[in-house]
Amino acid sequence: MTSVNLTEARRLMVTSQIRRRGVKDERVLAAMEAVPRHKFITSKQKLYAYEDSPLPIGHKQTISQPYIVAYMTEQLMIEPEHNVLEIGTGCGYQTAILSELARSVTSVEIVSELARDASACLKKLGYNNISVHHGDGRLGWPDDAPYNRIIVTAAPNRVPKALIEQLDQNGRMIVPVGYTRFSQKLEIVVKDRYNTVEYIPSLAVRFVPLI
Repeated sequence: MTSVNLTEARRLMVTSQIRRRGVKDERVLAAMEAVPRHKFITSKQKLYAYEDSPLPIGHKQTISQPYIVAYMTEQLMIEPEHNVLEIGTGCGYQTAILSELARSVTSVEIVSELARDASACLKKLGYNNISVHHGDGRLGWPDDAPYNRIIVTAAPNRVPKALIEQLDQNGRMIVPVGYTRFSQKLEIVVKDRYNTVEYIPSLAVRFVPLI
């Protein structure tokens, strides 16, 4: 598949899979069209890069399906001045999408090889407002806290307390929560200016567990 074909496939992904399914934020749609998903997977997987499905990236982890990436990103309501924390860097694709929208992105990955490879890939592609760290995502990354927005791309049994503490006032977090891959739902966590926290249930999903 040529680069021209990949570019067209990415455009079609946005129009037929994402916009058609209800994602309306034009900044999110533009980010999804700008970021080359095929650069974050193996060459053997390029034919499937813009299909609406997750793909394995090794270490029992996956790159999420494009629609879920777009949906979760839209729900965060990221503004250009925001500082974003991502838990679960994976291959770095979601990280790149966040980078297109936010002032800065701090990303934490528990698998050291994935953290190393994602960081190298993102730097090669020219993303310079991202810092990738190897660590336990359940602890967040207090060095850069508080965060205006937090996104978690693996499922804990409950929203980790550390992440709630690191969420800024008037902040939003989205996280898949559930004990098994067959009982997960996205939760949108909203903290107001008085530090009152509200939990809003959203889509049923299937994510790898947060380890």
